[in-house]
Amino acid sequence: MTRSLYTKFLLGYLVFGLLGFIFIATMSSEITYQYLLEEKSDSLYDEANLLASTYSDIYQGKNISLSTANPQLQAVATYLKAQAWVINQKGSVVAETAPASHIGTAIDGFDPTVAGNRSYMTGRFFGMFDKDMLSVIAPITGNFNTYGYVVIHMPIEQIVHGKDRILNIVYITALVVFILSLIILLVFTKTVYVPLKKITAGAKEYAAGNLSHTINVTSADEMGYLANTLNYMSSELNKMEEYQHSFIANVSHDFRSPLTSIKGYLEAIKDGTIPPELYDKYLGILISETERLNKLTQGMLTLNSLDSKGFLTRSNFDINRVIKDTAATFEGTCNAKDIVLDLTFAADIQMVYADLGKIQQVLYNLIDNAIKFSRENSVIYIQTSLKYEKVFVSVKDTGIGIPRESIKKIWDRFYKSDLSRGKDKKGTGLGLAIVKEIIQAHGENIDVISTQGVGSEFIFTLPKATAL
Repeated sequence: MTRSLYTKFLLGYLVFGLLGFIFIATMSSEITYQYLLEEKSDSLYDEANLLASTYSDIYQGKNISLSTANPQLQAVATYLKAQAWVINQKGSVVAETAPASHIGTAIDGFDPTVAGNRSYMTGRFFGMFDKDMLSVIAPITGNFNTYGYVVIHMPIEQIVHGKDRILNIVYITALVVFILSLIILLVFTKTVYVPLKKITAGAKEYAAGNLSHTINVTSADEMGYLANTLNYMSSELNKMEEYQHSFIANVSHDFRSPLTSIKGYLEAIKDGTIPPELYDKYLGILISETERLNKLTQGMLTLNSLDSKGFLTRSNFDINRVIKDTAATFEGTCNAKDIVLDLTFAADIQMVYADLGKIQQVLYNLIDNAIKFSRENSVIYIQTSLKYEKVFVSVKDTGIGIPRESIKKIWDRFYKSDLSRGKDKKGTGLGLAIVKEIIQAHGENIDVISTQGVGSEFIFTLPKATAL
C-alpha cells in the first residue's frame, strides 16, 4: 500500500512528537531526579555538619547543655521537613526530633561508612524506616575523637514530588511547543502539499492528453517555478501538437494537388480523352508536376536533416564568389523577366567560416523568391558588408512585398501568404523555413524588412573566416 507524501510527513511528525515525549518522560525524569537528589543531599549535609559542630562542643565539656542543643536540632528538622537523629559511637539513638520513637534504640548493623565517597545514602537506613529515605551522616568529632553522628533523614517521596512538579512544567511546555509546531504542518500543507497535489493532478491531465489544462499555483518559490515550467511545457506541447496537425494537413494538401493532376492526365491519356498529338503538351505538364513533387520531397528531407544535430560541415570559403556563382544560375530566368541582379561587395570581405553547401542553398532560395515576387524590368540588389566581425549578406527586391500580418509567419513550414499563392501556385512553402533553419544552425540570425507593394529585403549574418 502506497502512502502520500503528506501522510508520511504527518506520521513522521507524530512519531517525532511521541519520541520527544518519551525522551522527556524518561531521560529528563532521571536527570531531574538525580539533580534534586544531589541538591537536597548537599543541603542536608551542610545542616548536619552545623549540628555536629554544636554537639561536638557538648561532648568536649563546654558550657552547652543538651537542652540547648535539642531545640536547634528540632528547628533544623522542621525547616527541612526532615527528621534529625544523634547517634552515639555504639549506634544507639540518643537524641531525636519529634516524633521521638527511636530514642535508646540500637541500630542493628549501623555502619557510618556505608555511603562510601558520597555524602548521602538512600534506602530504609538499616531497616529503621518502612519507606525509602534520603539520609546524610555527619560525624561529631573533637580532639581527634569521634563521639557520634548527626543523621538527617528526608523522605524520598519529597524529592519525587519536587521532580514531578518540575516535570509537569516541562510537560506543559513541551505540549505547548508541540501544538505551536503544528504551524509548521500548516505551512507545509499550504506551501508544499496543496501545490504538489495540483501539480500531480496537472501531470495526470497532461498524460491523458489534456494539454490545455493550467496548473493554478502562483507562489513565488520552487513549487510556483515548477508549476510555471509545467504550464510552459504543456503550452509548447500543445503548440507542437497543433503544428503537427497543421504540418500533416499542409503536406497532404501539397501532395494531393500534383498527384491528382498526374493521375487525371494519365487516366485521360490511357482512355483516349487526350489525343496522341497532344501527348507532348500533357507529358510536359506531368513532368512539371513530378518536379513539383520532387522539390517538395527534397525540401522535407532537407528540413529533416536540419533537425538533426551535427549536420554542418564548416570550412573557410569566399562568400563573394559563392554569391556570383549562385546568381549565375538564374541568368536564364532573369533574362526572361528582364530582371537585373545588382551585386555589390565590400572590398574587405572575402572569406567566411560556414557550411558551403548549406549557404549556397540559402542564397538560392532567397534569390529564387526575390525573382518570383519581382516585377518585370526590375532590379534585385545583393550586397555584402562587414560589421562587428560579422559578414552581413543582403538580398533585396522591388517586388510585391509581404503583408505586415504575414511577416512573422513566413518562416513557418508550408506557410504561404495570400499574395504569394497568386504568384507562386506551385511553391511548397518550405524555402524560407529551410533558410532560417540553416542560418540558426550556424548560430547566426536572419531578418526581413518588407513593405507591401514596395519590396522585401532579407539580411543574414555569417562569421568571418577563422585564422589559418
